[in-house]
Amino acid sequence: MIAVVLLAAGQGVRMNSSKQKILHEVGGRPMVLHAFLAAEAVADLPPVLVVGPGEEGVQALIGDRATYVVQPEALGTGHATRMAAGVLRGRADQVIVSYGDMPLLRAETMRRLAEAQRDSGAAVALLSVPGAPDSSFGRVARDELGRVREIVEVAEARRRPEADELLAITELNAGVYCFDGDWLWANIDDLPLRQARRGPEYYLTDLVEMAVGQGRGVAAGMADDPDEGLGAGTRAEMVEVERAFRRRVNARWLDGGVTLVEPDAIWIGPDVTIGRDTGIWPNTFLQGRTTIGEACVIGPNVIIRDAAVGDRCRIEQLLIEGITVPDGTTARPGEWRSPPRRRTGEV
Repeated sequence: MIAVVLLAAGQGVRMNSSKQKILHEVGGRPMVLHAFLAAEAVADLPPVLVVGPGEEGVQALIGDRATYVVQPEALGTGHATRMAAGVLRGRADQVIVSYGDMPLLRAETMRRLAEAQRDSGAAVALLSVPGAPDSSFGRVARDELGRVREIVEVAEARRRPEADELLAITELNAGVYCFDGDWLWANIDDLPLRQARRGPEYYLTDLVEMAVGQGRGVAAGMADDPDEGLGAGTRAEMVEVERAFRRRVNARWLDGGVTLVEPDAIWIGPDVTIGRDTGIWPNTFLQGRTTIGEACVIGPNVIIRDAAVGDRCRIEQLLIEGITVPDGTTARPGEWRSPPRRRTGEV
């Protein structure tokens, strides 16, 4: 039995926004919804979302498909995870802990992490990603036999005599874990209180060192795609996450027989479907629940939103919204909405 806990209490002060950071959109969906859908696909129980006091936006978005627990104080990731003990203790063999601001983490990656924990018998399996020496992610430090020894955060690494060696490690901690459920709840109350930059916190990463010290072992699996470890705490980081999301979606459509002319200038939403042998030209935005048929030419300079386009259509420099475009239609400059409005130059 697998349970998933999503840590979703952070307000994202660095976003400088009146909206909670995990409600900001990537690929046309709030970040937390991407994370929740992946968690829901893995969990045998409704995912548990740890939210802040008085937080309503996430609950309004996801509704009763999740279980909600409140973290009354911002005392770190270990404290946030502890809030789920009351609803999960004794109910799940494995507990995956992840974050609401990681929209690129795949369900299949979480499944592999759960398999690694189960098959190894380790107290915890952690997800790692490859990265550069200047990354702000914690380092996965291993012993001479290649076994995980500890997770060393960058600030801590800089204070140690072996700082250069630690900071040169390119295996980075993505912050996603799968715990043996019984072991997690038996040990989480023993986390030490540490002094962080923002005040006292309980770090979830300390459970890794505790597992090693108890001889329970720690498994680590490298993500196939380093983008899966990306999160967004600032608007600049949102740009990078959005670009990574676009790369992933575009790669899927290229593999599916769709031609993308200048993919970096094309935006395709997660709920869009496109038929084979269709070509998409630059400055095209396909949004909402849009379907495009086969052998079409879409763009340049087109927005299609919540519409159905038939086969063999050619659409250039148009906004199309909420309508069905018949097979074989050629549509050029103007604007179509529901109901359609004719303008000069529209065919």
